[in-house]
Amino acid sequence: MKVVFMGSDILACPALKRLIDHSEYEVAAVISQPDRPKGRNPKPSPCPAKAAAEQAGLPVLTPEKISSRDSVNRISRLDPDIIVVAAYGQYISSEILEIPVNGAINIHPSLLPKYRGAAPIQWAVAQGETETGVTILYVSSEMDAGDIIRQEKLAIEDDDTAETLAGRLAGLGADLLMDVLEDIRFNRVSRTPQNHEQATMTRKLKKEDGRIDWNLPAEILRNRIRGFAPWPGCFCKMPDDSILKIWKAGVEKYEGDALPGTVLSSRGKGPLIATSVDALRLLEVQPQGKKRMNANAFLCGRKLQPGLNLR
Repeated sequence: MKVVFMGSDILACPALKRLIDHSEYEVAAVISQPDRPKGRNPKPSPCPAKAAAEQAGLPVLTPEKISSRDSVNRISRLDPDIIVVAAYGQYISSEILEIPVNGAINIHPSLLPKYRGAAPIQWAVAQGETETGVTILYVSSEMDAGDIIRQEKLAIEDDDTAETLAGRLAGLGADLLMDVLEDIRFNRVSRTPQNHEQATMTRKLKKEDGRIDWNLPAEILRNRIRGFAPWPGCFCKMPDDSILKIWKAGVEKYEGDALPGTVLSSRGKGPLIATSVDALRLLEVQPQGKKRMNANAFLCGRKLQPGLNLR
């Protein structure tokens, strides 16, 4: 089968590698995002999927708009049997979806119809889910609403972050993709329409989503810290107005009447902070302008007396 692969994020790389390594599939081209600046480096650099494709010697297209007439024509000339989409990041028009005889399929890291849209891994962790998975589905005009081909569940461990979970989901998605492609090759594939009434949508994360609201329960804050790592990351302001990024935290029982955000203790493994329900023990932090560190080490170099407020 001749495959056109559309992907950008590192989540797409395991699936792309499996396709490259499999003798029954020819990756005719990889379509990815244009090079863009990353972090503080103003020089544009390739996204992970483009870098992987170039390293493998594959043709790479990086249109600003995949729906442009030039893009449609170029994909049509490739004459693919199927299009595989994984963490691509652009809307794919129906004109493109009609090009391959076997249509286009997408690897989505959630158990659809739950968590359609952007950032499904981050929001699943942030919402305190204990289970997620991968769905292979046909791409349709509505985002993540196409017929389901296959799903597989994956447990979310108590210490998982979005980053650790994403790695496992990417591997699972690559395995599932190869099984689905075999079914398509031999006409064994089945499709199940989604129950749209059960659909939930996620939105793209913003930097401000990481700001800690101490008026929320400690368990919710802990889940957000896990779900929003590494980006946007959770943070609060210290009494001196500097930013404190929180990488890891635990929940401890607390039934006092301190205002949310109040430092209850500055001893032990890290600061203990009051919330609206229970307290949050900070375990790994990053002070402004410094590296990540154990919260106990953070306390050794900074006076954070009980009674002070974080905000």
